[in-house]
Amino acid sequence: MDYIIEMLHITKEFPGIIANDDITLQLKKGEIHALLGENGAGKSTLMSVLFGMYQPEKGVIKKEGQEVKINNPNDANELGIGMVHQHFKLVHNFTVLQNIILGVETTKNGFLKMDAARERVMELSNQYGLKVNPDALIEDITVGMQQRVEILKMLYRENEILIFDEPTAVLTPQEIEELMKIMKGLREEGKSILFITHKLNEIKAVADRCTVLRKGKYIGTVDVASTSKEEMSEMMVGRKVNFAVDKKDAVPGPIDLEVRDVTVSSKHSSKKAVNHVSFTVRKGEIVCIAGIDGNGQSELVYALTGLTPIESGQILLNGKDITKMNVRSRNLQGMSHIPEDRHKDGLILDYTLTENMILKKYFTPEFQNKGFLKFDAASRYTKKLIEKFDIRSGQGERTQVRSMSGGNQQKAIVAREIDLDPEILIAVQPTRGLDVGAIEYIHQQLVAQRDEGKAVLLISLELDEVMNVSDRILVIYEGEIVADLDPKEITVQELGLYMSGSKRSEVTA
Repeated sequence: MDYIIEMLHITKEFPGIIANDDITLQLKKGEIHALLGENGAGKSTLMSVLFGMYQPEKGVIKKEGQEVKINNPNDANELGIGMVHQHFKLVHNFTVLQNIILGVETTKNGFLKMDAARERVMELSNQYGLKVNPDALIEDITVGMQQRVEILKMLYRENEILIFDEPTAVLTPQEIEELMKIMKGLREEGKSILFITHKLNEIKAVADRCTVLRKGKYIGTVDVASTSKEEMSEMMVGRKVNFAVDKKDAVPGPIDLEVRDVTVSSKHSSKKAVNHVSFTVRKGEIVCIAGIDGNGQSELVYALTGLTPIESGQILLNGKDITKMNVRSRNLQGMSHIPEDRHKDGLILDYTLTENMILKKYFTPEFQNKGFLKFDAASRYTKKLIEKFDIRSGQGERTQVRSMSGGNQQKAIVAREIDLDPEILIAVQPTRGLDVGAIEYIHQQLVAQRDEGKAVLLISLELDEVMNVSDRILVIYEGEIVADLDPKEITVQELGLYMSGSKRSEVTA
């Protein structure tokens, strides 16, 4: 059998945890091979070993039957192995083109030769349908675009083995479809793809074979076409998973959050990012703002949570005007926020789990006395949340957050924000990058908040989540609310039409 890459009996340990315990993975030439597992199952670690970011304690890696030693990512690149990481490795104040050629620049007499590079990049982008603007700065483009830049980086380096680590965690449904097409195209060109994910629909859509890991151990490799989603999810979680969201009908109470005619200017253009938006969220209901990424959702959330000022309009929480309040004052008024970018706005990565858990409470008498932190109290509090929300980490409450898996970082934020017992919970992409077991859990938490009479504002790009979790759907398009829909009365297709702007309805606030 011709395997292009074989990882045989790989073991990788970190303090307090065996991330990979005797794992074997074999990739055939020209196949899309999915790597499936819960958050913290060891998928990213295994791929980081293949990409030379970690050295395994045991095991060998072979390329085309020959044993190879991969000491660092440059060795991996030499062997034709490229990787798109879950959290992109891009330089934000460089342009798209500069990022793609970074590290493999062609120079003449000490000057960069950009013309040939630009031509090659445009060629690749046309060949693979990866449309990008080479002169845009990374910080000005959407995550979907950033991902295309990462893929182009691999293609520019002529990598033949492509590792995608959770590539769809940050994409819109339309972008995901696009990516699936791109992946199939790459396979037709003879590239071999390793695809880390925990979204079973995507595995069914593109993968040929699938290897399942659970808690660091190898469970098995299956042929995707002949294995059902239910079977794969059971291999992954070790139990049956409920794919439907269990919830009773909402009983909305009085208005909790009122947004009146809010306008937010755009950083990137003269158009308004949020254009005269008005809506309400009542106690005891989950209102979801649905839209394709980049239609003003982020700016709207920043405005509601106090991260950016608004140009005009008013924001009321429980009848109180909070428009001019700072972030902490809004929190103290009862606003919790699960941010869309957990690394940028949700956590301080070099702090411990305990320090992150008390970020919004450290100044209260519970955790400080005359300006000194009560570490014992903080530690007890964190242990309670670890227990309650099943947050997994190598060293419990003392773990540095940077070393935790993305899904467990997300659970930590959810735990902290829900435990504040908020009046309104603003949850932005709360299940981004989570596995089915964790998604099921977070959906239950959102519904529980609602059933306790709290208001929940959910911002999501996942159509399934929008349809299953929300009681009311507001569609945002180009900074305006273009529809107010009842999830029970519309189809996913209709929702897609509103989101793409090809359909709108008169919205009554």
